[in-house]
Amino acid sequence: MSVETKNAYDVLKERGFIAQCTNEDEVRKLLDKEKITFYIGFDPTADSLHAGHFIALMAMAHMQRAGHRPICLVGGGTGTVGDPSGRTDMRKMMTDEIIEHNCNCFKKQMSRFLDFSDGKALIINNGEWLRKLNYIDLLREVGAHFTVNRMLAAECYKQRWERGLTFLEFNYMVMQAYDFLELHRRVGCVMQMGGDDQWSNIIAGVELVRRKEEGDVFGATFNLLTKSDGKKMGKTASGALWLDPEKTSPYDFYQYWRNVDDADVEKCLALLTFLPMNEVHRLGSLKDAEINEAKKVLAYEVTKLVHGEEEAEKAKKAAESLFGGKGDTENMPTIELDASAIGTKLIDVLTKSNIFASKSEGRRLMQQNGLSLNDAKISDIEYVIDDKDFKDNVAIVKKGKKKYYRLKIK
Repeated sequence: MSVETKNAYDVLKERGFIAQCTNEDEVRKLLDKEKITFYIGFDPTADSLHAGHFIALMAMAHMQRAGHRPICLVGGGTGTVGDPSGRTDMRKMMTDEIIEHNCNCFKKQMSRFLDFSDGKALIINNGEWLRKLNYIDLLREVGAHFTVNRMLAAECYKQRWERGLTFLEFNYMVMQAYDFLELHRRVGCVMQMGGDDQWSNIIAGVELVRRKEEGDVFGATFNLLTKSDGKKMGKTASGALWLDPEKTSPYDFYQYWRNVDDADVEKCLALLTFLPMNEVHRLGSLKDAEINEAKKVLAYEVTKLVHGEEEAEKAKKAAESLFGGKGDTENMPTIELDASAIGTKLIDVLTKSNIFASKSEGRRLMQQNGLSLNDAKISDIEYVIDDKDFKDNVAIVKKGKKKYYRLKIK
C-alpha cells in the first residue's frame, strides 16, 4: 500500500513520529474518512529553521501526501513573547522588523517540503489576530477558561519556576490556545501538532476550542529528535545544524548525518527520509562496516530534501574524494584567501575564516595535534603560511577527524 492511500496517522506511527495523541482511535478514524486541515506553529526566533524543525516539516509532508492540508503558523505575534518551553531563561526580545524577516526566511525553506500551490498548504502569521487583540476582550473570552493551578502544573512552566517566570511568558499558553481557536474559526482547522515539549500548550488549545465551539478537535505531538543517549540531535560544535546553506553549508550538513551514531541510523532514516519502511529496516539492520553504506544513504537523502539534488551530489562527491580516495576536492567547502594571506599565521587565517570559532579553540586543537595542512600535522601555533603550502593555489586543511576545508588563493 502506498503512502498516498495509507492512513496518515498509521504512516506517522509506523515511522516513529507519534509521542502523544488526545485520542488515537478517533484521530485515525477522522483521517480515514476526511481530508482535514491541521497546523504546526513555528516561532521566528532565528532567520532559519534548524534540525529540530525537521521532524515537524516531514510530518506535515506525510500528511499532505495523504491529502490533508497543512498550515504553517508563523509566530509574528507569539514571537514577540517567546515560548518558555524547554527554557531555563527568558528568550531575547525581538523587534518587529526581525520577526518579519525571520518569518519570510521560514516561508522559503518550508517550500522545499510542502506544496503551497492552489491552497494545498497555507502559511499564516498569527500576528494577524494577536496584535489586534483587546486585552479586556481576551480576558473575558479566553481567560475564563484557564485555571492558574492547571497552568502552573504544565511542564513548560515548572522548569522556569525557581528562576522566575515572567507574566509576559505566562501568557504564552493562552496565546497559543487562542491561535487554535482562530484557525478553527477562520479555516476549519481541527488538529494541532508539534514537538512533545508542546503537549501542555496543545492540550490547552484543544480544550479551549472544545469549550468555545463545542466541536471535536484534536492534538498530537512528535518525538523530539534525540540521539540514542537521550541528548538532542542537531547540535554541532559551532551551534545549531541550520537548514540555511549560508549558516550550515550543504557539505557540513551532509557530513553531520554521515557521522551519526550507528544506533541512530534507522531512526533517522524513518523520520527524516521518504524511503519505504522495508528499506529503512534493511539499512538499519546493517552491522559493523556495512552500516556506513546506510549512513551514506541517510546523508544523501536528507541533504537532497533540504538543499536539492545538485547540492547533495556535490556533498557526496566531496566526501568521497576525502574518504574513498576518488573524486576531487572541487566540492569541498572552500575558503578564498587574498595573496596577502601568505606570510600570515595559520591560526589567524583559520580564525578569520571561521574554521576556528576562536583563537583559543584553534590553539587547543593545534596543541592536541587536531589540525593538518596537506596531511601534515601542524601543532605549532606560530606556524606561518608559506607559498610552498599551496599547489596550484590550493591547500587542504583537516580539522579534527572529519572536517576538511579547501584554502584557495584568489
